Amino acid sequence: MSETDPVQQARIDLAATFRWADRLDFGEGICNHFSLQVPGKDDQFFLNPQGLHWSEICASDLLIVDSDGNLVEGKHKAEPTAFFIHSRIHRSRPDAKCVLHAHTPNVTALCCIESGRLAWCSQNSMRYYGRVAYDDVYNGLALDDAEGDRICEKMADAEILFMGNHGVVVTASDLALAFDDLYYLERAAMVQVLAMSTGRKLKIIPDDICKTTQTQIAAEREQSYSLLEAIKRILS
Repeated sequence: MSETDPVQQARIDLAATFRWADRLDFGEGICNHFSLQVPGKDDQFFLNPQGLHWSEICASDLLIVDSDGNLVEGKHKAEPTAFFIHSRIHRSRPDAKCVLHAHTPNVTALCCIESGRLAWCSQNSMRYYGRVAYDDVYNGLALDDAEGDRICEKMADAEILFMGNHGVVVTASDLALAFDDLYYLERAAMVQVLAMSTGRKLKIIPDDICKTTQTQIAAEREQSYSLLEAIKRILS
């Protein structure tokens, strides 16, 4: 297989994000999951297998599953909640070619606060202005289609979902954009949690400035791809 084959390159890129996410302390045991649409296959996506730690995942370990959860390719099993969360989002949101679900520490801390919300108090937070939805109801593990559909409904008009008492789902049209958003979301939440820990009132940025800044950041997403390339260089 050629090194430029898009399917193999997608495998390499996704495996790299798992390993880098582990270095960032985004992983949690052998849980949490990322999925990415297989290039050229609208109804198939890569998924990390059950039982492997993010730090050890290789390109060849990644599963390919179809939209019904059937294993198309792979030597491991899929984690049940991964299928019910990711498959329903991929089905209902054709634009969500990449779906990342994680329990990153500071984002999850905000999900555990009564009416916890991402505050528009830092430059990093403003990149998410108008892009975030919240599910304040924790409903147990996502072990059926109904729960997957409920999660999808909550993020019908958003790219990112804060899941009450749980974690976060980040979606995007490709892996580089999604992973960059996951990274900066955790950074924004970290700064907010640190600021809140002082007991002082947060300094909220006006809505018009937030909207302008979000538009400015959205126009400069080349750095998302540069970040992914840098990660692969460091890991090589």
